Amino acid sequence: MSFVIPIEANETKGGAMCIWNSSFRKAAAKWARTAGATSRCTLAAVACSELLLLVQPSLAASSETVAELIRRTEEQARAFNAGDMWRWHGMIRLSDDFTLMQPFGGPMSHGFDASPARLAELSRSFRNGEAKLERVISYASDDLVVLAFVERQHGEVLGLPDQDWSLRVTQVYRRQGPHWQLVHRHADPLVRPIGLDQASALARGE
Repeated sequence: MSFVIPIEANETKGGAMCIWNSSFRKAAAKWARTAGATSRCTLAAVACSELLLLVQPSLAASSETVAELIRRTEEQARAFNAGDMWRWHGMIRLSDDFTLMQPFGGPMSHGFDASPARLAELSRSFRNGEAKLERVISYASDDLVVLAFVERQHGEVLGLPDQDWSLRVTQVYRRQGPHWQLVHRHADPLVRPIGLDQASALARGE
């Protein structure tokens, strides 16, 4: 639920004029019934605290929240590419219904195996890497945030020498209580354009 609450006050000798939308008026009226306030501008002022509680869900997806998600996501990518999976897993919040479309293709996976054995396997597979995020665009509502970005990264993957492993990524976050959980990640290595022959070969599974 989101509110846009314009307030205009113009103090004159004759008194004050306040203009507010219906949501503001209801909260102000409620305060008036309990506190007996008489000035309309006073009503508007004292109702602010209640309205802040009403609009708090939309503030959860503010620009500051999006910026923090981007910062946290970059830190997670750095830990993952460095092979520090215990640190990565300690930072990331995955939802129970998390889905992954990984850059190696194949069916979408559901959930995540966070067992010590699996984290140790991932640590051996990704080593000595670094990552930096380039935000492309973001979308935010009260309960969802979508980030589209490029992970500029390199590292040693599955025994291969250090090389560029940059990815195009879309991640979806859902607000769960006071936290934002990652519910979906889609990543592919097509940061650089490819030709029709390469694309058709990939589509054929070659």
